[in-house]
Amino acid sequence: MSGNALDRLLELRRRSRHTVVGLMSGTSADGVDAAVVRLDDTSGRLEAELLFHDTRPYPRAVRERVLAAASATAPAIAELDFLLGGLFAEAALHAVQGAGLARAEVDLIGSHGQTICHAPPRRDAPGSTMQIGQAAVIAERTGLPVVSDFRVRDMALGGQGAPLVPLADHLLLGRAGETRVLLNIGGIANLTASNGRREDLIAFDTGPGNALLDALVRLASHGAEAFDRDGARAARGHVDERLLAELLSHPFFAQAPPRSADRDTFGAPFARRLLAEHASLPLEDVLATAAAFTAESIARAIRGLPAPFTRIDRVIASGGGVRNAALMAALRSRLAGVPLEESGAYGLPPDAKEAVAFAVLARETLLGRPGNVPAVTGAARPAILGTITP
Repeated sequence: MSGNALDRLLELRRRSRHTVVGLMSGTSADGVDAAVVRLDDTSGRLEAELLFHDTRPYPRAVRERVLAAASATAPAIAELDFLLGGLFAEAALHAVQGAGLARAEVDLIGSHGQTICHAPPRRDAPGSTMQIGQAAVIAERTGLPVVSDFRVRDMALGGQGAPLVPLADHLLLGRAGETRVLLNIGGIANLTASNGRREDLIAFDTGPGNALLDALVRLASHGAEAFDRDGARAARGHVDERLLAELLSHPFFAQAPPRSADRDTFGAPFARRLLAEHASLPLEDVLATAAAFTAESIARAIRGLPAPFTRIDRVIASGGGVRNAALMAALRSRLAGVPLEESGAYGLPPDAKEAVAFAVLARETLLGRPGNVPAVTGAARPAILGTITP
């Protein structure tokens, strides 16, 4: 690291106010979410001002390569790593421009990257994870320091490497004196239960989010459609109760937290088996049942929370799943009167929250503060997450 780069990072560490770009691509591999956020904790509580958010879809050929990356060759993954780095850099620069800022007014980029494999630790094997989207490419093309590879340090300490959003959830949306479930419905759904006290945080992956629903549509349409827009097809279908009970018997739900799932747990391989074994069911019924499966797995996770979260004041949802009306209706009906709101009501548009979360985590790394919550991930201790590429 050059002296100038080190001096720049040290100067940034002395500040309490930062402008950060958060970059995220989830397990659905739709594209790059970019959020420009101004973060300030001068008051002792983190204040976040979202300046811009946008999603830049992957070109179809790139998305197909991402979805097939788990079985790709090493040269193909290396090439995709650099290709995605360029796309992430373009998304960051577009976001900075969209926020009406000069590059010099931005301090840092936090890039989650694109997960191509994630294997939680087991009794007989350590965990492993890989996110690509080369940070050096992002840094060179933007001229900004980049924090990346957030998950690996937690996993090196025996943790699941997921979920990592809970700390950001706590800092951004936790409120003392109120029990909240902060729900993200991405490719995989995860929740954070917060009462404003960091030591009480509970978080884990609840099970399927959008990945199963998207994969069902993609496979049934032979790639012509990527998802069930607004949940319209699922809304026309009928839930097959026998199939729903079968889905809810999946061994994932017998695992006690900390637990995490990767895209393939409830993604394309799972969807392929589901379509093959239930070929007599109309696609709309399969989608309706899959939406009910997702909603019920989330609701059961919420109902099963221990003290001090046996009573929940509200559920605040984010992620692409909030646009699926059939899924949200199914979830609302299962929450037994607990208010279900969207994060946009709290200044965080549902599609932006995870990108904002990685902006927050990048800032924590810059300031030398741990970004994981060991009680959530199972790591041996708190750890400063990520690698800084100046």
